[in-house]
Amino acid sequence: MPKIAVRSLQRKIWLDGDALQQFATRAVRLCLQIPRRKRTELEKLSEISVLLVGNRRMSALHRQFLGKPGPTDVLTFHHGEIFINLEMGREQAQRFGNAFGRELRLYLVHGLLHLHGFDDRTPAQAKKMGQMQTKILRQASRVDLAREYF
Repeated sequence: MPKIAVRSLQRKIWLDGDALQQFATRAVRLCLQIPRRKRTELEKLSEISVLLVGNRRMSALHRQFLGKPGPTDVLTFHHGEIFINLEMGREQAQRFGNAFGRELRLYLVHGLLHLHGFDDRTPAQAKKMGQMQTKILRQASRVDLAREYF
């Protein structure tokens, strides 16, 4: 199982990186229980870096690697980097009536599923990935139901 390292590369929003790391460890374990036809990046990696960024850095990454303008919520690279946009996470949490921590856990699970070979480019793929996201998020969060960590 890959080791998880959470690191903030921004200073606007503080959160408990240790709690996110503990959640990530549970989520990785659950993702790895999902059978896949061929060996995935998630199964091959020895370490996953979860990098917490803001809108400016995410916009630059989004433009550089996907050719799209503006920020996005999460970007996953097959070398094991998951970039999570904390500013967008806070905005989306408010917009959809979610807790900030839940929104970030959703982004993290989304990134892990990409590493495990899931895609969301077509409606059918997005539906299947969404179902897996919900299942993993629910199972990995059971321990956290008593309190909100970040």
